[in-house]
Amino acid sequence: MTQTSLFDQEMAMNAPLANRVRPTDLDSFVGQKHLVGPGKFLREMIDKDQVTSMIFWGPPGVGKTTLAEIIARKTASKFMTFSAAMNGIKEIRKIMNEAETNRQLGERTIVFIDEIHRFNKAQQDAFLPYVEKGSITLIGATTENPSFEINSALLSRTRVFVLKQLTETDIIELLQHVLQAPTAFPELTVYISDDLIKQIAIFSNGDARTALNILEMLVINSDVQDHQVTVNSDLLGELLNKKTAYYDKDGEEHYNIISALHKSMRNSDVDSAIYWLGRMIDGGEDPLYIARRLVRFASEDIGLADNNALNLAMNVFQACQAIGLPECDVHLTQCVIYLALAPKSNATYKARTAVQKDIKKTIDEPVPLHLRNAATKLMKEVGYGKGYQLAHFYDDKLTTMPTRPESIAEHIYYRPTEQGNETRMKQRLDYINKWKQTHNTDFQNK
Repeated sequence: MTQTSLFDQEMAMNAPLANRVRPTDLDSFVGQKHLVGPGKFLREMIDKDQVTSMIFWGPPGVGKTTLAEIIARKTASKFMTFSAAMNGIKEIRKIMNEAETNRQLGERTIVFIDEIHRFNKAQQDAFLPYVEKGSITLIGATTENPSFEINSALLSRTRVFVLKQLTETDIIELLQHVLQAPTAFPELTVYISDDLIKQIAIFSNGDARTALNILEMLVINSDVQDHQVTVNSDLLGELLNKKTAYYDKDGEEHYNIISALHKSMRNSDVDSAIYWLGRMIDGGEDPLYIARRLVRFASEDIGLADNNALNLAMNVFQACQAIGLPECDVHLTQCVIYLALAPKSNATYKARTAVQKDIKKTIDEPVPLHLRNAATKLMKEVGYGKGYQLAHFYDDKLTTMPTRPESIAEHIYYRPTEQGNETRMKQRLDYINKWKQTHNTDFQNK
């Protein structure tokens, strides 16, 4: 049994609150009931000490490391941790060989890798043969999508458990439990209102570590009288002028939220669109990135149904270039509202994708001679421009002259809808098609 010194005990008491009150068993673990609730698969694995290699994937502060430490206490295996910054391939292989020797002697080894996405491909590959042979049981924790950040070979040999962001109720339950824990604030009685606990839960944005750090700051900065602390609600506003935003500009959440913004605008859900825009702005997103996406949306999802959508998007893009944040937040909001409420048509986008398919499937045929400019005498002699019909010379400003290679002459790319201004486009296109069916401008190119 390991003995602890007075120094070790003092260090433990000076550790951050999150470390002092870290749960040691599943009964005191808050959240993730879909994984560790009674009868759930992961709980059964842990309780029966039948843990296999796995990846814990979820946002910060939801219990990934805590779950790993609970497994360490429950299992009959040797437990070790690895760091991408501290452990190179040579050291990894040395320790893995020791694990293989221990396996042959009947001792299991569990290896925990926090932030496994920070390990490069070579480091991840170093673990692979030992996972395959069963020398180790690998537990990795990551905030990034394992599909993109973990080698496919290693990922195929692990089970991914998705940990969810903690709810406001989860955080409140955690804080109330911590306030009763003897290791939280030794020799202190802390008084804090339910309303203030709720505010902390909101500020923390589902991150237990952030919530505990906030609580600790409030207690430390409050007045102590006779071993009693009453936390003043005004202190929270002084310590925190902005809640912690879970928004990683370089990670998956960046793409998740821009996707939510696009789909909300596409569905004409204006308030949802404003919300997701706000999440991006408050998360520190580059306003020009948002503006570029709005310019794209204006043509991809609105197009000719409302030509002003693209004009406004371009104007807002220029405004963001000129004044930047925080001033351009209103311009972005104005544009998002307009785009969300505008009539929708993806006919322009579909026309572009349809012609892309045709180009890939057919040979690049030469431009018909009559459509070519005869810039020189030789070009004219070989037939460039011969038979070309200038539409302005005809009363209806239309001709029946072919303008595409014969192999794709009947292919239709643009199919206008009846949304907004595109109704007029459809009417005009129908008129042109009918006119060409009933007229003949006697095109000849001989």
